[in-house]
Amino acid sequence: MRIAVTGSTGLIGTALVRSLRADGHEVVRLVRRPARSKEEVSWDPRRSHVDTHGLVGCEAVVHLAGAGIGDHRWTDAYKRELRESRLLGTAAIAEAVASLDVPPRVFVSGSALGFYGETGDRAVDEEAPPGDGFLPSLCVEWEEAAGPAEEAGIRTVFPRTGLVVARGGGAWGKLFPIFRAGLGGRLGSGRQYWSFIALHDEVAALRHLIDTESLSGPVNLTAPEPVTNREVTAAMGRVLHRPALFPVPKPVLQVALGELAEDVLGSQRVVPRRLLESGFSFAFPTVDDAIRAALRSS
Repeated sequence: MRIAVTGSTGLIGTALVRSLRADGHEVVRLVRRPARSKEEVSWDPRRSHVDTHGLVGCEAVVHLAGAGIGDHRWTDAYKRELRESRLLGTAAIAEAVASLDVPPRVFVSGSALGFYGETGDRAVDEEAPPGDGFLPSLCVEWEEAAGPAEEAGIRTVFPRTGLVVARGGGAWGKLFPIFRAGLGGRLGSGRQYWSFIALHDEVAALRHLIDTESLSGPVNLTAPEPVTNREVTAAMGRVLHRPALFPVPKPVLQVALGELAEDVLGSQRVVPRRLLESGFSFAFPTVDDAIRAALRSS
């Protein structure tokens, strides 16, 4: 199968491309410069430009590009960057695939569990409405930007991804050196739920979305049993054989992270109902399993 991927140099994109190529699929990567080989397609999301010739023959397009949520403090300027990188990029690639004489049979357009906002102790699935605040409103607009692909009759799937457990990047990647140094601890009260997924399962789930014709619309990509931050702290200390003694109070996080602290301290208890109902099986369903898998893959 010929598959196009945006965001192919990010944590998830790199792992997905490696997995697909290992199984013999032809992968073309969208790059923001002139293409240097037949395995690359040039695009410029800010100018709404995609070299559609490079997409000809693709049966699937996976769109993962976007500025990192936790990469910087949420200044007004960076919030604009987060929004524009998602909306402009999604609109550009959705319009490109919709314009093809023979469009791909599936468009997998990344989204996030930030759609649901604060859920507290309440477990939610794909039927839940969007929450309130910056991230939920961003996720709503992000998914709506894929409209041209849906209107063209392309099966469009929105993987709402949770916290990816990996050492090579992402928010969880920042935890490993802290806990290895024996400086890890719960954040705030520690009672907030974290909906996580092992990187291996994230990649397997994305491939499941490509292959499963019955799936369209939002699909939560998160392990079956969300855990509290206190439980994450205990698991990290247990797996890494390090004490986890230093809680980080809410005021300290607010000073260090600004508005992003509210997301870190927020509780999202999200379950993958549609993924499980479609027959997907998790290789690393528990947080201990996911942490050990991250250590083995490094």
